[in-house]
Amino acid sequence: MTLQAQTPVYSEDYSADASIAEIPENNVIEPEQQHRASAYSLLAALLRAAPDQAMLERLSGLSQQTQTDGDDLMVAMSMLGLSAKMLTANSIEDEYQDLFIGLGKGEVVPYGSWYLTGFLMEKPLSDLRDDLVRLGYQRNESVSEPEDHAAALCEVISLMITENAELSVQRDFFQTHMESWMGRFFRDLSDARSAIFYKALGRFGSAFVAFELNYLTMPV
Repeated sequence: MTLQAQTPVYSEDYSADASIAEIPENNVIEPEQQHRASAYSLLAALLRAAPDQAMLERLSGLSQQTQTDGDDLMVAMSMLGLSAKMLTANSIEDEYQDLFIGLGKGEVVPYGSWYLTGFLMEKPLSDLRDDLVRLGYQRNESVSEPEDHAAALCEVISLMITENAELSVQRDFFQTHMESWMGRFFRDLSDARSAIFYKALGRFGSAFVAFELNYLTMPV
């Protein structure tokens, strides 16, 4: 399932209008990689902003996914689809505000520096910026959030996958900038007091991070 993020954060220098959720027509990508890219795009879209009604209608199709026994990722995907069916865009917008914005600070802080140092805009962000420059990515000028926002990191990995970046490049980026904190972030999201729809997203994110940890370390 391919979903388009509402506000792409990153593009490559030579592709300023690239969408993180669109597979370029002239690019051959294996179905397995398309599924990975779409999962990252989905996480990015829903962490960047609350879904509108059109996105909820598309998400509701996830509830029809087969729930294979023992497949945490498929079960979490199905539960996310059920949440999209049951809730309205207005109620999820209120939930998003409580979780990520709040009065001064939301219940959950979706930044790598916060998880790694307890403060915003610290050395992990500086290191990330250096790697993004080295890899050829630039931030959309209309976006004000620091680059270590969870949504932005998911967008970068999605771009890497759709552009057939070497798996070693994806692995290095994930292990350096995401592995040490992203799982904790999604667990906090699933446990947040204000979370209803985003509880399901947190569980999906946790299951997907676990999948990626295994996928990216498999022998080639």
